[in-house]
Amino acid sequence: MKIELKIDSTCTEPKVLIITDKVTDDINGILKMLSSNQPESITGFYNELAVILFPSDIIRVYASGGKTYASSEQKEYTIKQRLYELENLLIRHNFVRISKSEIVNLNEVRNFDLSLTGTIRVTLSDGTITYVSRRYVSKIKQVLGL
Repeated sequence: MKIELKIDSTCTEPKVLIITDKVTDDINGILKMLSSNQPESITGFYNELAVILFPSDIIRVYASGGKTYASSEQKEYTIKQRLYELENLLIRHNFVRISKSEIVNLNEVRNFDLSLTGTIRVTLSDGTITYVSRRYVSKIKQVLGL
C-alpha cells in the first residue's frame, strides 16, 4: 500500500482520498477507522470505581464468562463495551485481535513463539501467556511480516 502526504497551505480542512481497484477488508478497516468518532479512552470498572483507561495503559482486552475485561500492569478492569466495539477503537492504537475472545496490544508483546504447529504462543509484558487461534494465525503472520 502506498501512502502519500501532500502539504497545501490553502487547505482549510484535512482530506483523505483512497484510490483502489476494489474494496477489500483492509480498505473497509481504514474507512471505519477514519470515520470513527469514538473517544480515545475507555471506562473500566474496579471495585465500584469507574476508571479512565487509555489504550497505551492496556495490555490486553478479552471476553470471558459473558463479560469483557481489560488488563493493565496494575489491575484487571471490567468493561461495559463488547469486544468488537473495543476492537474498532483500539485497532488504531497498535492492537490486534488474536482470537474470537481476545485483543492484544502489540506494544506489550514480549514475544511470539512460532514453533508450535498450527498456532502461535504470545507472551505479554506482564508475563501472561496466551495463544493465537488457528483462525487468526495468518493475520498475525501478516502483521509480523512473515
